[in-house]
Amino acid sequence: MHSPMPDDRLRGWLVAGFITLLAAITRFARLNIPTDGGTPVFDEKHYVTQAWQMLNGGWVEDNPAYGLVVHPPVGKQLIALGEALFGYTALGWRFSAAVAGVVLVLLVTRIARRLARSTLIGAIAGVVILADGLTFVTSRTGMLDIFLVVFVVGAFGCLLVDRDQVLDRYRRAYDEGRIAASTWGPRMGFRWWRFGAGVLLGLAVATKWSGLYFVAFFGLMSVAFDLAARRKYGVRRPWLGTGIRDVPRALLALVVVPCGVYLASFWAWFASETGVDRHAVTTDGRLSGITNPLRSLWHNHANVLAFHAGLTNSEGHVHPWESKPWTWPMGLRPMMYYYAESDAVTGCGEDVCVRAVMLLGTPAVWWLAFPVIAWALWRIVAWRDWRYAVVLGAYLAAFLPWFVNVDRQMYYFYAAPMAPFFVLMLALALGQIWSPERGTTDERRVLGRLVVCCYLALVIANFAWLYPILSAVPITPELWQQHLWLPSWR
Repeated sequence: MHSPMPDDRLRGWLVAGFITLLAAITRFARLNIPTDGGTPVFDEKHYVTQAWQMLNGGWVEDNPAYGLVVHPPVGKQLIALGEALFGYTALGWRFSAAVAGVVLVLLVTRIARRLARSTLIGAIAGVVILADGLTFVTSRTGMLDIFLVVFVVGAFGCLLVDRDQVLDRYRRAYDEGRIAASTWGPRMGFRWWRFGAGVLLGLAVATKWSGLYFVAFFGLMSVAFDLAARRKYGVRRPWLGTGIRDVPRALLALVVVPCGVYLASFWAWFASETGVDRHAVTTDGRLSGITNPLRSLWHNHANVLAFHAGLTNSEGHVHPWESKPWTWPMGLRPMMYYYAESDAVTGCGEDVCVRAVMLLGTPAVWWLAFPVIAWALWRIVAWRDWRYAVVLGAYLAAFLPWFVNVDRQMYYFYAAPMAPFFVLMLALALGQIWSPERGTTDERRVLGRLVVCCYLALVIANFAWLYPILSAVPITPELWQQHLWLPSWR
């Protein structure tokens, strides 16, 4: 039987609520700083202006002069919601991202609790993701990545709940003697949580195409859960049962539903007359009213794909702050979002001050990447620990596809989806240090808890030290230099 959830339901929500409140304070404090003379900074300039045009133009981008329209609409529509509330201001164009960042902390806290069956481990994960610099900056910037991360992590959480519900249904079927009624095993009925995962995956892809990597992995993960459940409860032909009973429904929920959601996200484009490439294909015929818009969308996507394929170093696309994926696990090459150093920058106590926003993962977290991954692999191979398998798999789904074309221009913010899954891996490992599975001495338990507490204190202190360069707090040039620990950070 699978392990039950902890019975401290109220305490679990109170702990998650408190950590989420801290996330809201950190994400929304000074959210309107910095700007570039009242205008967006860095790549906000693309998405914020497109979102504003959507808000004032029927939710569609019809003027490429605003910037390259190379991503689907959902993330920009969410940015536009904040602009609808607070106008074309820094608070307006960052509001939705900050809300998403707060939701992400809540999701990671609750997912870790479900994975580990421990409110304590959930709290550890929540504190670590709260204090991660990359997640923090991504949550305070009017760009698309935080929305992608929230949709992906939300889909992951839905599939974990679906797994638990399916195991509960198998247990009831086993108790009622229905397992042997068919060599394929019982039917599981409609699975709303898996359907919800499909909706969220569709929204992820409708934010950035890199969400497709998770559609593939989560589909395999869900089917693997189903196969494991049929084998666990003694279904006579589990592989065939999975293929007949589960795979078609998984394809419907995790492929067809995301495709439908993705197409639906272009509702404004389909309804418009002036959307980019809206009338790229015009033919006559009885079904032209249906086929022409779809073919025009296909034409548009072909152009977008060509743009991304051509965005390579060999074609002259070079950026001083770009990075390659092998630097991402440890955050060796961060990204400068904003930098100002002059006598016009005040507030540090000297004549010349520095304001900076650097996308930088908290080293106390990210520099443990390889030891934690090695531990996860050991748990998977030696202990067959499915929890590490699914979390590591999701981490790799966010990481490995970028090696397909290393000539492509890439940036550290592409690693944003890696962060929550690494934090989940780390939290599982810390949980085993806190409370070893095998019997140990009291001294060992005390030492383990001391190690975890000291580590969390280190993470928080590291985040506090970096806070000025994550949020544009004025500092002296000397202090700025002290924050740049590695040559690759310069």
